[in-house]
Amino acid sequence: MDLGIKGKKAIVCASSKGLGRGCAIRLAEAGVDLTLNARSAGPLEETAQYIRDSFGVRVTTVACDITTEEGRTKILAAEPDADILVNNAGGPPPGLWSDWGQKEWEAAVQSNMLTPILLTTAVLPGMISRKWGRIVNITSGSVKSPIPFLGLSNAARAGLTGFVAGTARQVAKDGVIMNNLLPGQHDTDRIAALMTKKAETENCTLDEARQRAQAAIPAGRFGNALDFGATCAFMCSEHAKFMIGQNVLLDGGAFNSTMG
Repeated sequence: MDLGIKGKKAIVCASSKGLGRGCAIRLAEAGVDLTLNARSAGPLEETAQYIRDSFGVRVTTVACDITTEEGRTKILAAEPDADILVNNAGGPPPGLWSDWGQKEWEAAVQSNMLTPILLTTAVLPGMISRKWGRIVNITSGSVKSPIPFLGLSNAARAGLTGFVAGTARQVAKDGVIMNNLLPGQHDTDRIAALMTKKAETENCTLDEARQRAQAAIPAGRFGNALDFGATCAFMCSEHAKFMIGQNVLLDGGAFNSTMG
């Protein structure tokens, strides 16, 4: 399918590895020029070069911490006229409510709520003036079904979801489409860390922890980053222009609900 976005310009945050990388690859496959971000320059440039070699699109890299004002300023300077923004950032650490004080809560809100909101409000005026834009926020399946040991993530991402719900409906008339993409358990560094924690908590081996987690998913496996990226690319396409303020869940059927 032709997604109708060849030649568009996208910012993809946290895109050297994992879900962000999957989104960047699928956008490049559709002919989109990219500005990619990650904290570590080495893995970021490796991903960028792979995409350049594979798809022939322009790829700019910005090694920075996107959760800081300095980082956001750098990436917006590198691509001041983004047509597409994919917001993404690593999730906060797991734990119990009693583990977290003000410092931990502020870090979670900064990373998973305020950073995507501030990037969104920075690119919206240009998108509105051009009468075209796509914003996809990678949040979490925990928005629909809270995960007890990920309380920091549950709360911060729910706040972002509320912002998108209202803002998406304000800017839709200007051709700007905003939605959220909610991953369940995908085979990334994040899931590796969570499985390590699960093995410690349940006093089992890492392989046993992974097997138990995958057995609980109706699809019987963890998700794939490139499949995830394909959904993201569709949500950035011409074909998604009537999809407004939605929360698209990709979790292999783990969330048990008649209405999704």
